[in-house]
Amino acid sequence: MNGKKTCCCTAGREVSGQPDSHSLPLQGKRSAKDPKEGMIYLPGGEFLMGTADQEGFAQDGEGPVRSVRLDSFYIDPYAVSNAEFKAFVDATGYRTEAEVFGWSFVFHLFVSAETAKGVTQAVQQTPWWWVVNGACWKHPEGPDSHIDDRMDHPVIHVSWNDANAYCQWAGKRLPTEAEWEYAARGGLVQKRYPWGDVLKPDGEHRCNIWQGKFPDKNNCSDGYAGTAPVHAFKPNGYGLYNVSGNVWEWCSDWFAANHTADPLVNPLGPATGQEKVLRGGSYLCHKSYCNRYRVAARSKNTPDSSTGNIGFRCAADA
Repeated sequence: MNGKKTCCCTAGREVSGQPDSHSLPLQGKRSAKDPKEGMIYLPGGEFLMGTADQEGFAQDGEGPVRSVRLDSFYIDPYAVSNAEFKAFVDATGYRTEAEVFGWSFVFHLFVSAETAKGVTQAVQQTPWWWVVNGACWKHPEGPDSHIDDRMDHPVIHVSWNDANAYCQWAGKRLPTEAEWEYAARGGLVQKRYPWGDVLKPDGEHRCNIWQGKFPDKNNCSDGYAGTAPVHAFKPNGYGLYNVSGNVWEWCSDWFAANHTADPLVNPLGPATGQEKVLRGGSYLCHKSYCNRYRVAARSKNTPDSSTGNIGFRCAADA
């Protein structure tokens, strides 16, 4: 399964249709920690999902705006960090799909000169994504990189299957797309961002996105070139951090671009599919290319894909 494809501002492996043994449910290795400790309880309610924003991408299925009612649930305030994922790996011996495949996608500016000598492939339509042998969650830019000084940053190079395995171990689950958007909106109604309609209120950076000319010049005026700590910037009205920018976050749903405008109750997405939903945008998003750090924006990727800008946060039933 070595195919490469373009997928918004991530890159993905081609669908194989074959399950991977290391992605099967973990047996008898549940975390001893109370699953709901530190999570945010959100009472059930109704909200307007989607957008008719002119800045949106109709082909992504951002609209139509529809009324959605959800039962109460819990969600993590932060994306899962490197420290938390390391605890999972240490407890279970789990190997991520990037480790099994032996490579993952890394943004070109982050690859060292030494590692770059061994790079022979890039994604054709998005050449800033390089196929880097040895890139994985603990070596995010290749084998000569490490996460020692990034333990409070979101774990990256995790596939949907990897995220799902972590959730099983932690006694949690991935949020549905509807739950993710409900939580990310923070109680605001049809606003462009989790804090309102202005990207930088009073000139203040509220998220970690690309600042400069994509894909070759990032002036890092928000303070970060790559990932930021999971607790960086101000939380939204519900206490969630970094639901715009930083890393894309996996949701449980299969992706579909066509939606009904009818009211929905606890929607779960399509019953089957080839690609899973991603939400929130990443540090690579820029208005000139991937204006998907808006709260209604969507993307997708195959369940076994991993890149340097995809992570996840967990949810749980109330």
